[in-house]
Amino acid sequence: MLSKANIKYIRLLQQKKYRQKNRVFIAEGEKIVQEIFTQEQFNIHSIYATAEWEQQNINSLKAHRAQFNLVTTQELGKISQLQKANQVLMLLEYSSAALPTTQELENQWCLVLDQIRDPGNMGTIIRIADWFGIEHIFCSQDCVDAYNPKVVQSTMGSFLRTKVHYIDLQELFEKHKNLPKYGAVLDGQNAFQSNYESAGFLVIGNESRGVSDTIKGMLTHHITIPKYGHAESLNAAIATGILCAAIKK
Repeated sequence: MLSKANIKYIRLLQQKKYRQKNRVFIAEGEKIVQEIFTQEQFNIHSIYATAEWEQQNINSLKAHRAQFNLVTTQELGKISQLQKANQVLMLLEYSSAALPTTQELENQWCLVLDQIRDPGNMGTIIRIADWFGIEHIFCSQDCVDAYNPKVVQSTMGSFLRTKVHYIDLQELFEKHKNLPKYGAVLDGQNAFQSNYESAGFLVIGNESRGVSDTIKGMLTHHITIPKYGHAESLNAAIATGILCAAIKK
């Protein structure tokens, strides 16, 4: 039986300050949980699942020896972040990935997110990075929390393979002055006609305001997705996908 204390604890993890205080976050759904069982980046804090799920996953439970809590579907509904609760909810401990060295960054593309606030966009961008083999995402301190339940759900498991770092972007760029910095801006060069180097930073700005003036001033290349119709703007995650395809072509 799920206690009132457990219900309160898990519900509070919807809030960033309680996630950070407890160093624990929520992941839900059978697909995501199955992927978690195969990775080593995050330690499992506890599992809340139905008897049916337990029987189907008994070997994985024995292998990981995580704290298991048997709950009913109705009880899961009280702690689930989803409109319709799945059969399993897992709590994971925070993982602090080490910042890559300058030498490592010289051989790969990285995403840089400047004030991305929408959880759905953040989760989709993490998923896009995973698709294109981008290992590191650097976020300004005012980006949405990557451990937000909506972000985790939107990644569809890609948060397990993509490292997200929160950092002062000015310090990041000053530390890596020699790496090219391509930024998505309205007055940039056609992204499909630009010549890209083999590594660098791709900067995506805020959903409504774009790249901030300070960061824009530090870009080495301004690029844009050409507009053929009448839409006012592109969703940040969609723009990220298009530009990742351009730099990886």
